[in-house]
Amino acid sequence: MDVLAFPLDGVLLLFVSALVSGFINTLAGGGGLISLPALFLFGLPPLVAMGTNKLQGTVGLATSTWLLIRKGKLDWRETKPLIITAFLGALIGAIAIQFINAKSLSFIIPIVLFLIAIYFLISPTPQQTTEPKISLKSYKNGVIPTIGFYDGFFGPGTGSFFALANVLGAGKDLVKASMMAKPLNFASNFASLIIFISLGKVVWIIGALMIVGQVIGSWLGSHFLVSIKAVYIRALIVFMCTAMLIRYAVSQGYLSF
Repeated sequence: MDVLAFPLDGVLLLFVSALVSGFINTLAGGGGLISLPALFLFGLPPLVAMGTNKLQGTVGLATSTWLLIRKGKLDWRETKPLIITAFLGALIGAIAIQFINAKSLSFIIPIVLFLIAIYFLISPTPQQTTEPKISLKSYKNGVIPTIGFYDGFFGPGTGSFFALANVLGAGKDLVKASMMAKPLNFASNFASLIIFISLGKVVWIIGALMIVGQVIGSWLGSHFLVSIKAVYIRALIVFMCTAMLIRYAVSQGYLSF
């Protein structure tokens, strides 16, 4: 596929959507809400769009993770076992989606997004480390690989899901939970990408174009993340979950504009 054969506005759409996606994904997750629809609008088949989205998203998450490592904001002893379970969950999810119609998620995903938005909207904003709300075993071996599976199976909102899991399972404040979500999201994206590449579901030239935007957006987002207040991250998560809910409602014909 030759990107130069497409109108300039289409190419710019992909670049800008990747930049904004990288920025939002670094701060609050949910960047796939922006980049994946852009790939659909560009005319790619669903699984190819998902694979190409994984390519550019993986590089963006790698950028933000690396920048956080440089700043000494990640504890690898704590994060490493979670990375492994997230990776394995996503690997299984990415294989499963090749055989299952993604539309089957149309009922489950809105419910999950709604519950996460409500949680962050009405719960007290954790300003410091608190007691975990679920057991370490359930968090590590149940919640994290399940979110990883979802990322491999579909993806949008995974960063928000990981952030919530880190609040409930590790007792992190929202800023630290969002930072900790980056390597987990990278691991799940990378595992998914392996499967999509092996099945030829990636358009490399489009992915390369969007990678440039993702790196810029992730770089900007990582600089905001280390100093942003938790209340702003909370607002972004609620906004992204609400935006995803609206998008699903429109796609299912419940809303029309």
